[in-house]
Amino acid sequence: MPKYTLLINGATKEVEVPVAMPLLWILRDELNYTGTKYGCGAGVCGSCTVLIDGVAQRSCQLNAQFCQGKKITTIEGLSADGNHPVQQAWAEMSVPQCGYCQSGQIMAATALLNRTPKPTDLQIDEAMSQNICRCGTYYRIRKAIHRASEIATTKKI
Repeated sequence: MPKYTLLINGATKEVEVPVAMPLLWILRDELNYTGTKYGCGAGVCGSCTVLIDGVAQRSCQLNAQFCQGKKITTIEGLSADGNHPVQQAWAEMSVPQCGYCQSGQIMAATALLNRTPKPTDLQIDEAMSQNICRCGTYYRIRKAIHRASEIATTKKI
């Protein structure tokens, strides 16, 4: 099996995994980053969303070879204590219901705010449309993204 060097949450990690193993399983099973969730395995639901060089990507659709030399951020890497503006806003707005999709939602929202610090409702809806919430918390998600934008303007992230 080939060896790969990955930069995850600011730390260099060495893994020896099959070429076709998805990043999702590397994160969860090999490196114990269990905040990234398995949803559909087909890149449709967004539960497994991580940031690759700041862009929201489906970890179930990527392999280690693709990720070498890139900065991977999981939900665990946003902040050590949950004080990232998106995480703060999610708590303030009581976004999660069952919570299963929320790490993917938070990562997608973070990517959106990284590229569009003050998004409109339309921009939020467009960016978040690829992440499915079975509980239907979309209204609270939108409110939380607006709130995270406010928090981020008063706090350096």
